Amino acid sequence: MSAALLRPDQAERYRRHLTLPEIGLDGQRKLLGARILLIGVGGLGCPVAQYLAAAGVGRLGLVDPDRVDASNLQRQVLYGTGDLGRPKVEVARARIAAMNPDVRVDVFDAKLTSENALELLGGWDLIIDGSDNFPTRYLANDACVFLGKPNVHGSVYRFEGQATVFDARGGPCYRCLFPQPPPPGQMPSCAEGGVLGVLPGLIALIQATEAIKLVTGIGEPLLGRLLQFDALEMSFSEYRLRKDPECPVCGERPTVTKLIDYEGFCGVGQGETAIAELSTSELQAMRQRGEDFLLLDVREPGEAALARIEGAHLLPLGELEGRLGELTAWKERPIVVHCHRGGRSARACSMLQEKGFARVSSLRGGIDEWSLTVDPGVPRY
Repeated sequence: MSAALLRPDQAERYRRHLTLPEIGLDGQRKLLGARILLIGVGGLGCPVAQYLAAAGVGRLGLVDPDRVDASNLQRQVLYGTGDLGRPKVEVARARIAAMNPDVRVDVFDAKLTSENALELLGGWDLIIDGSDNFPTRYLANDACVFLGKPNVHGSVYRFEGQATVFDARGGPCYRCLFPQPPPPGQMPSCAEGGVLGVLPGLIALIQATEAIKLVTGIGEPLLGRLLQFDALEMSFSEYRLRKDPECPVCGERPTVTKLIDYEGFCGVGQGETAIAELSTSELQAMRQRGEDFLLLDVREPGEAALARIEGAHLLPLGELEGRLGELTAWKERPIVVHCHRGGRSARACSMLQEKGFARVSSLRGGIDEWSLTVDPGVPRY
């Protein structure tokens, strides 16, 4: 190929790639012609988008329905204080356009759903999953299997992260590794459990590296290999993954042949027994009427030190089953359970119901919603 295939300004911008024999002009041309869709423009998606734009990926798609929140700024490096309340995809598009005019950015200010996933994912060479919840991960996986597309996966929690490449055409998919999601509330989200601010950046760089390798055809991708990182130990571990012949999506006899209800599959908002929910306004009205009930806080002590609802009794979810004796007096009386945003409280309510507690309900949106709608003096975290 002739160097004339790049404009002079492009030849200057991508010079360090052009001097790598493994990439060179041909590889850079592949990058400029590549189409990559990012699911989520949060802690993982922000650095992925930045580095792929800098590398000259010609077309990036960004899927995210969220607005910039102050709690994002500790790790989502595309955003600043002046962006609070703005759609993430719009802020990200402007930042990327300022970085590299070679990159076309398509934005989808929408939640990925079973109704739109195949259409949204259909026109791209590969998918990068930076989502932070199980329904979206399973949905992205199944859509990629049906469409025959690579899925560059990454996830983070507290001080640990992992990355791999799923591609059912030549290796395992996400369901081969995790056939079933964990029970609701068992795995707190990053919002509930926290995450070291720099950790998503490190995992995101692995995802971006894998995407560049897949586009250019160089190196050995993480297909069939899971790379795990522990920030506290500063250590990497690698695990071999195999394609599961019994996988319900990519196995020899698949039972899932179309996109399903992923919220239901992951038990979001449901359980074996119905969990009653209470709004923050309803809880406030109960307090104002002086009703007799127990407000049970199932967060961790460190969270309670940051923010608390006055009068709540702290009993962390992990200790609940072993300390049920403390709640004996409330077995037939009303208990309202709260956590940070509602996941753990639903799990606690389910456990209490199984143990014979008759009148339990979960505070919808948790203490975060309480701060937003009732008492702004309670700090958000």
